[in-house]
Amino acid sequence: MSKTIRWGILGCGKIARKFASDLALVKNARLVAVGARSAESAKTFSQEFNSSKAYGSYQQLAADEDVDVIYVATPHAFHYEHVMLCLKRKKAVLCEKAFAINARQAKEMIAFARSQKVFLMEAFWTRFLPHYQKVKELIAQNKIGAIKYIHAEFGFKPSAPISPRIYDLALGGGSLLDIGVYPIFFALDLLGSPNQISATVSFTPSGADEQCAIQLTYANGATAQLFSSFQSNLANGADVVGDLGRMRLTHRFHGPTTQLEFYSTTQESKQVIEFEVAKGFGYEYEAQHVTDCLLDGLTESPTRKLEDTLLLMETLDRIREKIGLRYGADKS
Repeated sequence: MSKTIRWGILGCGKIARKFASDLALVKNARLVAVGARSAESAKTFSQEFNSSKAYGSYQQLAADEDVDVIYVATPHAFHYEHVMLCLKRKKAVLCEKAFAINARQAKEMIAFARSQKVFLMEAFWTRFLPHYQKVKELIAQNKIGAIKYIHAEFGFKPSAPISPRIYDLALGGGSLLDIGVYPIFFALDLLGSPNQISATVSFTPSGADEQCAIQLTYANGATAQLFSSFQSNLANGADVVGDLGRMRLTHRFHGPTTQLEFYSTTQESKQVIEFEVAKGFGYEYEAQHVTDCLLDGLTESPTRKLEDTLLLMETLDRIREKIGLRYGADKS
């Protein structure tokens, strides 16, 4: 009989609820414990998602010997603290994005996980979704040829009541770290590290970025135009254009989708590639991957590598340097 990987969830917010729901769809995985800032919140969450233990502190969750891996779902300003807490207790960790506030924090988290020989992965769910797996497959098969241009955007107007973390610099607020990570991930994963970066920004009175336009330029002539915004409800699509064809990822390119459009330079009509509707919210794919990695005794994912995560954080630092965006954690 296969071993069951015992999961804990640190932080009981909105995204944690979706993850907990999807965890029920994962083979060889079981939610056994949750941790929140209050015992009441943890108990309510635990009862809803049938975990056997509920803790009113993150320290108690990290200390639970019956937990194999912890999903860190707190705001990104606290990821460094909470990931290190779990790693020090020899807990495998799946950490939500943005992985950290800056590359310095990310380097420390990665170095410590490796020194402890404990599994650590960034929870970039997009990388594991079926439509994105197909994108990678078609590129590997040279279906669109050499990539020349990428466009990706993610933007929405936050609805009232607006969460304080959205614009609070102390919480890593702003569009870049909250949603800009998706378009940037997309470009980096397909094109790698850029030679040059240019960016423009609109700031809120709090000093957080409300809208950010980014251009990445590569030595081979490829370019990527990326956009994040809390000012506008955008289409949230993405295009990958090569010298042999192009792909269009329709609305919510970063999340579960049922269609991928493919265009060949030799054919005017589009080919629509269909995908089954996700059984859950879409987090089940990354949760299954982590579960499988742990069952195989891995300490790093071969799919979302820690080097990939570090490149993303370093690129975010480069962009923030261009637009003059600094957080308190940059000074420590």
